[in-house]
Amino acid sequence: MNRTPAVVPNPVRLDGTDRLILRELMADARIPNNVLASKAGIAPSTCLGRVRALKDAGVIRGFHASVDLEALGLLVYALISIRVNPQARNKMLAIAQRLKALPNVQSVFLLAGDQDFLVHVACGTPTELRDFIAVHLASDPAIANTQTNLVFDHLTPGE
Repeated sequence: MNRTPAVVPNPVRLDGTDRLILRELMADARIPNNVLASKAGIAPSTCLGRVRALKDAGVIRGFHASVDLEALGLLVYALISIRVNPQARNKMLAIAQRLKALPNVQSVFLLAGDQDFLVHVACGTPTELRDFIAVHLASDPAIANTQTNLVFDHLTPGE
């Protein structure tokens, strides 16, 4: 059986200022440093140093653009629950990496419980969603079954 080492929690100690900086960056990753510093009640140079330290420590993993998927013609969203065949359980991380690389996949979650993965996909049409499931999931011998739930709306904090 191929086992990976357990993930050790990040030993970084965050104070209230770090947490405030992180909340502000999560709300708007493009916030100017001087505005962020003002909100945190610290000097801009101190703020810049703290953000750099948070990045170096791996607390900030990156900055991302939130894209309107509908503007890209992706109008059909689904959450697909996947259960893996018992004989493929020793390849869970490899399966997750393969799922993450598929076209239309937005996110892959590894789960505890009766399902192994939850995959968020965005497609242009219901037919494209059906074909995605048929080509990439239903034909995969590692996958025991899937359950697809259509998403009508996605609400996120700050919107």
